[in-house]
Amino acid sequence: MALMKKNSCYLRQDLARAWADKPVFDAVANIDGEIFRDKEGRRTLRFELNDRSYFLKYHQGVGWAEIIKNLLQLRLPIISARNEWQAIHFLEKHGIETMTLAGYGEQGINPAALRSFVITDDLVNTMSLEYVGEQWQQRPPGFATKQALIRKLANMAGTMHKNGMNHRDFYLCHFLLDERFAEHNTFDDKTPVYLIDLHRATIRHKTPKRWQIKDLGSLYFSASRVPLTKRDKLRFMQIYSGLPLRTMLSEQADLWREVERRAQKLLAE
Repeated sequence: MALMKKNSCYLRQDLARAWADKPVFDAVANIDGEIFRDKEGRRTLRFELNDRSYFLKYHQGVGWAEIIKNLLQLRLPIISARNEWQAIHFLEKHGIETMTLAGYGEQGINPAALRSFVITDDLVNTMSLEYVGEQWQQRPPGFATKQALIRKLANMAGTMHKNGMNHRDFYLCHFLLDERFAEHNTFDDKTPVYLIDLHRATIRHKTPKRWQIKDLGSLYFSASRVPLTKRDKLRFMQIYSGLPLRTMLSEQADLWREVERRAQKLLAE
């Protein structure tokens, strides 16, 4: 991926050419498009430029009040788009399909007033796995398709956690695949599934167990309407762990009990 550096920002060639005569942060701040979020100092929108479609997440600075509110709630405040582009780099490095970076940057020192952005290519003609789960209630998949998708998600989650990243918003709606799946209802190991919405992701040397539980419990909760058998669940657990089934059940029993407890708590809310 060819990237250009300009005014402490990184831009791919297509954006660098389009904004060659403009201050980049001013250009980004004034982009118009289809707005999906505009609050708490963060604006998310889809925009068109030179016949290409992009997604922008622009952070204008959340202010000290928002930072203090999050800290009092024992939540890590999101003050920059840096989380998102670092998470994308992480997933690319570890072979997990995600969004494609077109540009990113950060400006400022004051954490309450940082200006930052991340731009990705629009994942056009895709749908979320949440929709797939609902579709399966009326139109169940074939055995091979269901097993391939379970393998895919288990490998993605396992690779992410084993290498130190937790998503913090790990629901089926944040996995996208080609919308043509709705027509043919078939899936194999080569079918791409894209993990998105990474602004809360955290990267460490090792993923703490409590964050494994939160991610996996959230995923399990969001799959509550998907017709899964006990064998399906065991297959996911075994692939995620990378251990033989009997070893996994012996060594990770506490982990999976906590995952179940987390999912049930979310279902009860």
